Amino acid sequence: MADTKHKYSDIINLPHPVSTKRPQMPLADRAAQFSPFAAVVGHEAAVKEAARYTEAKRELDEMEKALINEQLKEIESEVENGVDIEIVYFRVDARKTGGAYVRKTGRVKKINSYERHVLMSDGLKIKIDDILKVTIEKRLY
Repeated sequence: MADTKHKYSDIINLPHPVSTKRPQMPLADRAAQFSPFAAVVGHEAAVKEAARYTEAKRELDEMEKALINEQLKEIESEVENGVDIEIVYFRVDARKTGGAYVRKTGRVKKINSYERHVLMSDGLKIKIDDILKVTIEKRLY
């Protein structure tokens, strides 16, 4: 039994081969190639999406609506002269119930009372019913 030959005895004591043409892979990269695959594809993205905060749209009372309408009429009468505003409006979330209030500063191009939206000079359309607050920043005349 002392003379039993092992199956790999001819190569077991040879030195580990090292390539002269390619650098050795770092240990972190070697470990990463053997890490387990994600068990549930998309799970991490779903968790992040669920954690993302959205809020409900606030319903304005009649006084707040009247104030916004007065400000929009004032802006509409002076839009040809150039009016810069700061507007806070509700933007509906495309993927979840609710949305977020967004603050936008810019120049008003047009107020369309029939379709009930404010058109900004950069092309953004803001629904009048989604507006929370309007502040006239600057008149250019």
